[in-house]
Amino acid sequence: MEFRRVDIKEQFGNPLLVVLIVHFVIWLPAFLTLQMVQVARPVMHLGVHPNPTPLGYTVSLTLWFIPAAAVLIHLLLHKQEGFPWKSLGVTVALLLVLGLVLDVAFGNLFFTFPNQGATLGIFIPGWDWHAGHFVANIPLEEVFFYLFGDSVALLIYLWCDRFWLKLYSRNANPYLYAEQGRLLRIAWWPLGMGLAMVGAAWAYKAFVAGEEGFPGYFTFLVAVAFVPATLFFTKVRSRINWRAYVSTALTMFFISMLWECTIAFPYGWWAYKPAMMIGLDILAWARLPAEEPFLWLLVSFSSVMIFETIHAVLGSEERVGTTVLGELVRRRV
Repeated sequence: MEFRRVDIKEQFGNPLLVVLIVHFVIWLPAFLTLQMVQVARPVMHLGVHPNPTPLGYTVSLTLWFIPAAAVLIHLLLHKQEGFPWKSLGVTVALLLVLGLVLDVAFGNLFFTFPNQGATLGIFIPGWDWHAGHFVANIPLEEVFFYLFGDSVALLIYLWCDRFWLKLYSRNANPYLYAEQGRLLRIAWWPLGMGLAMVGAAWAYKAFVAGEEGFPGYFTFLVAVAFVPATLFFTKVRSRINWRAYVSTALTMFFISMLWECTIAFPYGWWAYKPAMMIGLDILAWARLPAEEPFLWLLVSFSSVMIFETIHAVLGSEERVGTTVLGELVRRRV
């Protein structure tokens, strides 16, 4: 039997629109349901139970490590010619660096880690903005969370793209600069959307929540993860297997919700400094800041966008600078 390559546009029209609809029909009833909660779920009082989850944070990393290892083993056993190992490695390394920047440079500004018994007790230095020097109080588990979390997002996407949803893969051909031009298309809409999101967060904090401070954590997420990824969106979106992306996003969201809402946040593995948050808390999830569900979705989006951008650059017949910036580089050379 011969299988015909299926074009997602033939069945569902604009694939990006389908992705947005999927998120909408899941988020809308979830939002309406969570709004019905009027009394916040309590967090564990560490004064009464000083160590309620021994090594909980450490062991919980298996939520990310085991799926990543399982997919990686499958990919290694089913060797595929032209598999983008280099693009995968570069993307994971870049995302790990961004995570470390968040913790080392801003971790003490945004977070606290009250339940040290949930960790191995090994800490890396983070900059203390009030003291003006580094303080070794960031759990080592944070490093492995960024490593495993980013890896599992990309590995699930690639597994779906190359195996589970291979019929819908849109990444078989290398990026052709001669036909498609430079990757980076400076557009005002990503910057405008980012500024609008930060402005709306600040307005909510100042005038609705009535709290002091600035939503620095949300601003960091928008500035470092959302806006840069969208700068390449125009050219990269045609290379994305959107069905694989939806599968990845839903899987990552499920694991994150199970991990953070059920165990990590209520048991104090980490907490958030209110002055740096929007002030929009989810009562049913022990007053979890609304920034976190946004982050759960952003991880999948930014990971896939960055990977497809790097994969296009490394697979292009032109040099990196020319592929990204086009004639601007050629003229200088």
